Amino acid sequence: MPRFFIENIDRQPGDSITITGQDALHISKSLRMKPGETLTVCGGLGVDMLCEITAVMEGSVELCVIERTATDSEPSVKITLYQGLPKGDKLELIIEKSIELGVCEITPVLMQRSVSRPDQKSAAKKHERYQKQALSAAKQCGRGIIPTVNEMITFTAMTDRLKTHGAVIFFYECGGEPLSTVLERIKEDEITDVAIVIGPEGGFDTAEAGALASAGAFIATLGKRILRTETAPIAAIAAIMYATGNMD
Repeated sequence: MPRFFIENIDRQPGDSITITGQDALHISKSLRMKPGETLTVCGGLGVDMLCEITAVMEGSVELCVIERTATDSEPSVKITLYQGLPKGDKLELIIEKSIELGVCEITPVLMQRSVSRPDQKSAAKKHERYQKQALSAAKQCGRGIIPTVNEMITFTAMTDRLKTHGAVIFFYECGGEPLSTVLERIKEDEITDVAIVIGPEGGFDTAEAGALASAGAFIATLGKRILRTETAPIAAIAAIMYATGNMD
């Protein structure tokens, strides 16, 4: 069933909703939907609203809410990905696949060994594209929220933000504890809000690794093979989702 996001909206059965802009054009022109047909509207609040089309007009589509249900696709664990800024279009792949797997938030981090070092103007332009990609990925995989892609930050700024999470797992290419062991050590109330930190192509600088360890991050490994920067977050998120029962 077609699925559309309207940010921060929550309606009760019998209420009306108006869709405008590109989504309205998509419904009327591309999907050729007619009054009486149904679609799903999600307001990004974890609630799905089954709606019936009541009118299709030039530039807008009128809907009536039939029923509302909690979105069952959202995981029980909130994962925030802090990704060392990669080069090329690798971040786009990471955003798409991470959102499919259930990540809630992604923050690109400029690290010591990041090859790509965009200026502020270039970074802002890319950020707009990344958030559009997040919306597209959320629609495709049936998410109940639109995961946030934040603007690029420095490593120092990241260490300050890490304090806001229940637990932090730092995946180090030079070794660490098995992820299964780390997850067993994290308290049950902390596993609901986990930050994971992945390095760029060149890995972590030794000073960065030391700073993360000093900040109390769990140091984990994803096995004996060194994964590429675009592979590591996908593997880590999938493993955490499986371990927490979110891949059942």
